[in-house]
Amino acid sequence: MRHIIAASLVLLPFAAHAQNASDWPSYNRTLNGQRFAPQTEITPANAANLKELCRYDLKLQSSFQTGPVVVNGTMYITTAHDTIAIDANTCAEKWRAHDDYTMAIPNDTNRGVAFADGRVFRGTQDARLLAYDAASGKKLWDISLGDPKHLETTSAAVLAWKGMVFTGNAGSSRMPTKGRMYGIDAATGKIIWEQYMVPRSADDKSRGPAAPAPKVKGTADEGGTPWTAFTLDEATGTLYVPGGDPISTEDAAFSVALDAKSGAVKQTYLPVKHDFHDWEVSAAPLLYSINGKAMVASATKDGRIYAGDIKTGKPAWTANATTVSNETAPLTATGPHVCPGTLGGNEWSNPAYSPATKLIYNGAVDWCATLTSTNTPKPKITFDAPTQATGWVKAFNPATGKEAWSFRTPAPVVGGITPTAGNLIFAGDLGGTLYAFNAKTGDIAWKTATGGAIGGGVISYAIAGKQRIAVTSGMKSNTWPMASGSASIVVYGLK
Repeated sequence: MRHIIAASLVLLPFAAHAQNASDWPSYNRTLNGQRFAPQTEITPANAANLKELCRYDLKLQSSFQTGPVVVNGTMYITTAHDTIAIDANTCAEKWRAHDDYTMAIPNDTNRGVAFADGRVFRGTQDARLLAYDAASGKKLWDISLGDPKHLETTSAAVLAWKGMVFTGNAGSSRMPTKGRMYGIDAATGKIIWEQYMVPRSADDKSRGPAAPAPKVKGTADEGGTPWTAFTLDEATGTLYVPGGDPISTEDAAFSVALDAKSGAVKQTYLPVKHDFHDWEVSAAPLLYSINGKAMVASATKDGRIYAGDIKTGKPAWTANATTVSNETAPLTATGPHVCPGTLGGNEWSNPAYSPATKLIYNGAVDWCATLTSTNTPKPKITFDAPTQATGWVKAFNPATGKEAWSFRTPAPVVGGITPTAGNLIFAGDLGGTLYAFNAKTGDIAWKTATGGAIGGGVISYAIAGKQRIAVTSGMKSNTWPMASGSASIVVYGLK
């Protein structure tokens, strides 16, 4: 069983990093994961007038889970091999850089770039980190952070802050691999620190200077690889890493708070005690303040949102993001039937928070499965029929977790969810429908078919004062029930 690293942590309220209010400059817009967009042009009163303004068709079939980033009128998106810059108003291509390599696994997932100081940074499916000139697409540096022979990748959306970029290796659900995080010099690609997400042994390879780690008894064999995105509290320089992705069914699912500058461990959060369902903490945590308290909320694959007081470390509330049943039932030769199943709850997208409505918003998967015991550490998983897979968009009181409203979507919700200052919530499902909800009531103000499954970012930004909504449409996967379609960026606005 894994030994979990833990240490004390005292944090202060969160500071927002300086940015252009018109931009969507990082995966979750703000580094604290709130995804709140300040645009007010589109409201419940006029959302019915939204129209498709342009479309960038990548002309390929892709998992397409990228989180678009928009800076100064340019949108940056990724596939496993391509990094692309387009005009965020017209969808005209500015440049497209192709990196030819052999993927460690037959999964072409990439969740997007980080932007900083005129550069964009992204990972690859052979465990490298690349830097490009944001204006020209010229590659500036290329470093290795893992071993593709061990099926390691760097699929997570990279985070950039104060001259550094942060990412980690993915892969421990595929074969025994220890999770690692890296702090890297953004200008040179030099590794500043390396932190193992589970206790390391003497023969574990080092790729950079070891970050300070607390002493713990025993060692770990695998787990803790981050594969989605990260959160950062700028006031304290604390980097939050979702780190539960075990290959062993007896391991817990957790997230870790690190000192961003040194990589030192500050605290470990353990919302999922025994992860034999593959209910890891995959999505990045959400940071917010309510009633003068700094809070952290994690939405996990077990179908729940766990919120806690950062200063005291005490749990505050737990809420169901989807259908939850039989979660503690033991494995037998015939069951149990568990909700959510292995692919339920929150996958790679985190909850959002609106300071305007003072509500937390979340999109989740409602798809159950039957788990039966085997003669191996992992159970046999039999999913319910794909036609039974649905989703939820819910709003919660951030102080108590009480549900404010909910809407059941006809297909799973795995992409980003975005609140705006115009009193709207934008979200999409794997059926390809993009929704605009009244943020206070949950009423549908507008919806449209995008032409493909929505598995990545849904973002809001402004061009010359005009609000735009962009969505990644066309996710393709053999795992998920979904609409088919070519990978595309679709941009909407008022005409």
